[in-house]
Amino acid sequence: MEEIAAHVSTCRNCPLGQTRTQTVPGEGKADAPDILFVGEGPGADEDAQGRPFVGRAGQLLTKMIEAMGYGRDEVFIANVVKCRPPNNRTPLPEEMETCLPYLRQQIGLLKPRVIVGLGATAIKGLLGKTAGITKLRGTWQEYGGIRLMPTFHPSYLLRDPSKKKVVWQDLQLVLKELGREPPQRKK
Repeated sequence: MEEIAAHVSTCRNCPLGQTRTQTVPGEGKADAPDILFVGEGPGADEDAQGRPFVGRAGQLLTKMIEAMGYGRDEVFIANVVKCRPPNNRTPLPEEMETCLPYLRQQIGLLKPRVIVGLGATAIKGLLGKTAGITKLRGTWQEYGGIRLMPTFHPSYLLRDPSKKKVVWQDLQLVLKELGREPPQRKK
C-alpha cells in the first residue's frame, strides 16, 4: 500500500495532478478489511489534509461506520480519484480512467470481504455502470468476485437527510453478508 501511495504522490498523469494540494490515496486497515468504502474523490478538506472523508461528509461516514460496529481503522476508505477535482466537480471520465488502476491495485492488495460504493461516480468507476444510484442502491453487485453494495454518498445524505434510512438498510445488508449484527444503540 505504501508503494501505491508513493506512486500516487508523484502522479501527474491527468490535470488533477496539477491543481491538487495533496494526494489522498486512502487509509484504514490494509490487511483484508471486512469493508472497503469507495467514494468519488477528495474534497477541499481531504485535499488539505491528505486523508479521505474528513470533512462534513466524512464525519457522517464515520458515524455510519461506527453504527455498523466498526472503527475507521478497521475498514479501508478510498476514492475513485486520488486528487481533488477543481471546485469539487465530478471527476471527468478520462480522469477516472487514468486514476482507476491505483484503486484496482489497492483492491487486489486489500482483498476486502465487501465493497461499499458510495454514490454514482464510485459505481461508474468500479462497475462501468451508468444507471442511476437510486436504481442500483440496495442491490448486490460484484466487482472482481467481491460483493459490492451501492448506496448513496454521505454528501448526498447531508443534502437529503430523509435518505439516511435507506442507506442504513443497505448497510444492514452488508452486515448480514458479513455475518454481523449492528451493535445495540446506547439510550
